[in-house]
Amino acid sequence: MTSTAVTTDQPLLSIVVPVYNETAVIPLFYEHVTKVLESITANWEIIFINDGSTDTTWDILKTLGEKEPRIKLISLSRNFGKEAALSAGLEYAQGQAVIPMDVDMQDPPHILPEMVAKWKDGFKVVLAVRKSRHSDSWFKRISAHAYYTALSHLSDIKIPRHTGDFRLMDQQVIEVMRLLPERGRFMKGLFAWVGFSTTEVYFDRQQRAAGNAGQSMRKLYSLARDGIIAFSTFPLQIATYVGLLISLIAISYGTWLLIRTMLYGVDVKGYASLMFSVLFMGGVQMVFIGIIGEYLGRIYNETKQRPIFIIEESAGLNKDKK
Repeated sequence: MTSTAVTTDQPLLSIVVPVYNETAVIPLFYEHVTKVLESITANWEIIFINDGSTDTTWDILKTLGEKEPRIKLISLSRNFGKEAALSAGLEYAQGQAVIPMDVDMQDPPHILPEMVAKWKDGFKVVLAVRKSRHSDSWFKRISAHAYYTALSHLSDIKIPRHTGDFRLMDQQVIEVMRLLPERGRFMKGLFAWVGFSTTEVYFDRQQRAAGNAGQSMRKLYSLARDGIIAFSTFPLQIATYVGLLISLIAISYGTWLLIRTMLYGVDVKGYASLMFSVLFMGGVQMVFIGIIGEYLGRIYNETKQRPIFIIEESAGLNKDKK
């Protein structure tokens, strides 16, 4: 694609793209997205964040950056995870509107003009909502539905369903996002927390264009756990409710034993029920100690004040931003 002259004004649009071992799909993404962006404005930028890739992803990105000055590059010192990589991109995005996208083409570039049109109508946030998830496995569809149903009941913040990181956000929203300092980041929750006037556009989610998904089930589980802990204290409240319930049962059982002993004398039976009670209570206590530990661990991580990400190398960024 032939490069268009770049204006010196603030970019109208910033596309933020975290990548991890995406050698196969980056050229296809670049080709499709730049064509759509050129149909909207010549004043755009794409920020690629290399999240510790071990293949030739960074070499391909540098080649693109050499050909196109509107390509901005960040390479993190290791794999910090998608949430941290996305935070790095948002930190350096200069556009009047900022759009995070996945590089795998499951976030379709063709709806970008519709999103921009909604933004120009005055909305600060434009959500890209999936009409269908046929490209996902049945397990992922069911588990995602169950998770977001549970999270909507546990959290005071309404986190939109069927919506990933793909959305348009006004620069005012991004400035607020930069004020949020937490290290354990659940970006979908943070996007919802900041608020602002919001509308939606809809799309059908497609299969990955190439390559394999970068997030394993273990990472998805950790992300889901972080979302609940970051936006709900209900797991801690469960310990109180269960403790009260068990206390009531214990008081009732103790009262019944006292009355029975007074009426019928001492009974040496009950070893099995005693052992069951001891083991059951021990298990319950360990579960809730674990829940409390999850929250304490996050408090500990926050107190260390380590940076969310570390940049090893960059190209094309506005060095005077900070």
